[in-house]
Amino acid sequence: MLLAEKSTGHVVEIGDIKTLFDPNESQVTGSVHYGEEAQDPEPIHKSELVFPSGEPLPLCWTDPDYRRKGEGI
Repeated sequence: MLLAEKSTGHVVEIGDIKTLFDPNESQVTGSVHYGEEAQDPEPIHKSELVFPSGEPLPLCWTDPDYRRKGEGI
């Protein structure tokens, strides 16, 4: 899956989709693409990632308590 870094807009190729979808994980492993080659995989905080369109990641991917917050608890 391809996402983007918030600060630079560089494309990030996510290596482990299961970790991306797990709200209990705050980091994913990804390869930043800039220049002519992808860089080596490195840990990246989910808070630094957005979709290429600029939209934020869904709360269900980033916040383990997203259901409670939606209920107003």
